[in-house]
Amino acid sequence: MKKLLLLPIILLAVSASAQLTPVAYNEGGQKLNGFSAVPAKPLNQKPGILILPAWLGINDHTKDVAGKLSKAGYHAFIADIYGEGKYPANTKEAGEQAGYYKTNYQAYVKRISAALEQLIKSGADANNIVVIGYCFGGTGALEAARAGLNIKGAVTFHGGLGKDASRNNGEIKPRILVLHGADDPYVPQKDIDGFIKEMKDGKADWQMNYYSGAVHAFTEKEAGNDNSKGAAYNEKADKRSWKAFKAYLDELFPRK
Repeated sequence: MKKLLLLPIILLAVSASAQLTPVAYNEGGQKLNGFSAVPAKPLNQKPGILILPAWLGINDHTKDVAGKLSKAGYHAFIADIYGEGKYPANTKEAGEQAGYYKTNYQAYVKRISAALEQLIKSGADANNIVVIGYCFGGTGALEAARAGLNIKGAVTFHGGLGKDASRNNGEIKPRILVLHGADDPYVPQKDIDGFIKEMKDGKADWQMNYYSGAVHAFTEKEAGNDNSKGAAYNEKADKRSWKAFKAYLDELFPRK
């Protein structure tokens, strides 16, 4: 009897863990390890959401996000930007790795494009893709839009907004959503001003939401709750930004 009682629990655990499927792929000779989440009941448009992690790489938060999106009918894929053997062990290494891709943004876009291919292979419609990112990943979402990748939207949660001043502002076709902590010390006002000008110059369809009392990493529970550190979780901002994100998706992909 005990075995029979345990069986549903075991099946539930297997089902939960099976929701995310590890996917090995390559870019530029580098082995990458992402995760795919295929919806049991996809939306009619078969939209796909590419998730770009923060500077420490794929974590429980990005996996939770992929699971939530899959349950809502979206194909989701978590990108691996660094690659096997190059995952940062601490924030110092993460800063170095992320810094490389911020400076060498073309290399970042190549890694994003490789992950997009995997998302499409999982069943997502190539013409109905949104890229979202957290912190460093938010910067990547904007770079995907700047690069003219075939995406319908780009969303950044507490991400960097600036780019090298020597880079020209070009047309921005995807719809942009910026979810920003009003007290984020890592995004200077000059970057915000430059971003707004970039959006206007690019004739973009864009939105920017500020969340009071929120600093960097406000969706990441692992960041703790001490705002004085510059990065901290904020439950209210987390919930409000997710609600704004869902409204954005509903506008892009209306449910029939």
